[in-house]
Amino acid sequence: MTLEKYMKLNFPDLELRPPLFYNWDISIRFELGMDYNFENHSYLEGVYKRAIDLFKSIHSPNDNMYIVVDVNHFGNHPSFSRKINVFSKYVKEKAVLYKLHKHTIPYIFPEDDENGTYRTDRFMLKCKTSDFKFIPLIKAICNQDMGVRPGISHRIYFINMDKNTIFHIYDDRGCDLLAAAPETIRDIYEEYNEWILDYDRNEIDNAFKKS
Repeated sequence: MTLEKYMKLNFPDLELRPPLFYNWDISIRFELGMDYNFENHSYLEGVYKRAIDLFKSIHSPNDNMYIVVDVNHFGNHPSFSRKINVFSKYVKEKAVLYKLHKHTIPYIFPEDDENGTYRTDRFMLKCKTSDFKFIPLIKAICNQDMGVRPGISHRIYFINMDKNTIFHIYDDRGCDLLAAAPETIRDIYEEYNEWILDYDRNEIDNAFKKS
């Protein structure tokens, strides 16, 4: 099944762009970064732990998934081969990369593209959780705004086709977890309730009370 067909079937009318949490009813926003300051050297370790624990709680090794990476271009269009490095560094077996596809779509934030000249290259890799090194990949995503290498600034979405969930770490501050059905992530909602972002807690609690 293509990503487009999968999304239409399980997440109808959802645009794959941030902020996902505010565009889907069955969703949780978790806080990853706590007590940040220049002297808190353990800050990133805490971010890593939360992000990795959440990922593990959602994804089993044999789950079928799409890893989606959005690369935005502002008038320049790098070649496909240059951007494949986003995947090749974290995939365990290079043969998996033969499943990598790319579509060029209109810029995912059209409201910021007055002249209509920007584009987004959407890279999609269909694989299993066990096919890639998710711990270093998650750390690189969390590093994006921290001046720590390696860092990945592109938007990355983990779409679990068996669980029908979408997991997106937007930066070191937090991440969104979406599901097609509330029961899929109710255990995660309960187990990691203390990590829920307080700003959105009432909305999240209400979504699970209704179901």
